[in-house]
Amino acid sequence: MALPPIAILGAGPSGLTLARLLYLSDISYIIFEREETAHARDYQGGALDLHVATGQAVLREAGLFDRFRDLSRWDAATMIANKEGRVLVNLAPEGDEDARPEIDRKELRRLLLDSIPAESVRWASRVKEVTKEADCTMSVRLENGKVEAGFRLVVGADGAWSKARSLVTSATPKYSGMHYLTSRIPTTSPHYRDVKALIGNGNYLALGSGKGIVAQRMGDGSYTANACLHLPEHWKTETNYMANPSKLRTWLLHDCFADWAKVNTDLIKHSEGGFRTWILYGLSEGDVHWEHVPGVTLVGDAAHVTPPSGEGVNAAMYDSLSLAQLIVQHGIGNLDLAVTEYEKALFPRAVDHIKAGKMDELLFGDDAPYVWLRTVGIDVDRQEKRSGVEKVKMSEVELLGS
Repeated sequence: MALPPIAILGAGPSGLTLARLLYLSDISYIIFEREETAHARDYQGGALDLHVATGQAVLREAGLFDRFRDLSRWDAATMIANKEGRVLVNLAPEGDEDARPEIDRKELRRLLLDSIPAESVRWASRVKEVTKEADCTMSVRLENGKVEAGFRLVVGADGAWSKARSLVTSATPKYSGMHYLTSRIPTTSPHYRDVKALIGNGNYLALGSGKGIVAQRMGDGSYTANACLHLPEHWKTETNYMANPSKLRTWLLHDCFADWAKVNTDLIKHSEGGFRTWILYGLSEGDVHWEHVPGVTLVGDAAHVTPPSGEGVNAAMYDSLSLAQLIVQHGIGNLDLAVTEYEKALFPRAVDHIKAGKMDELLFGDDAPYVWLRTVGIDVDRQEKRSGVEKVKMSEVELLGS
């Protein structure tokens, strides 16, 4: 049986979005995904906020917007606080045109997976490398030794450490300096009522002294609790904290956030279970221009990974929409033309995305959150002489979170 003309590496939001859009146009493809099954990981990350002009627009094109509306939270506000626990700004949606509804990453993935044929995803297919053959077709070699050959286009939608990127550029992501250590506060926690009263249905970002405590409501009502710290790149393997959650909490509370307000540190103190580590990497602006290579291209984090800026999943899904539209426009017989035009439009968009990612540096700078607030045009008195909470339309700033 002949293979489809297009191989997609990765069953994340960008890969599945591309698959859905191709499926709607009767263009065949196959997805290679390293996870064993769709449910191999119980936890697939936090919540994502989808923006009107990008993520939401893509779901409309994909015919999935109504289902997304049912699954997402449209009343999610984001509060920015300082290390003393004073909430400085409340970023809240004011109508659907301003809203950035939030959906759990695993729910978005399930929404997209359910919209394509189950047989189009090859689970437990960890890609080792992608190669160009003498006849100019592309081959995908798996770590189990199996080789799938004869593709006319391979799309790297496989994230920061893409196996397709080396075919178009030698650039590799660099460590940002930041770790997120994530735990959970379940609905069964005796402290749940207090957490809910503080955060509601949205997000809480306490920032200061180059650190952060960030909490986020999930679809099941639980909350994530993140300690955001500047740590050595290989901190996880150089310490034994991750193997001992109790020891890690003690270290966070007494060594990292000892002078922070109780309202902030209680989010770490009252979290339960183990921690997951998110080590943040990014490409530079100069890394997102490459000479076109027939037979391969990149979307999402594979093309322009950056620390969180609120745009990550939105940019990734929009990449896939752009590529799919051009493939449909030019047809399978002109894949190279479609990809060339896609990349021409991608590069400036990717640069803008990486620039937005640099906002992360301001969020976790020594003078945070004040310098970040000033940068996005929100004037909050550094001396805290004013009382009350500044209310700002959510559409006026870029948020941490994707």
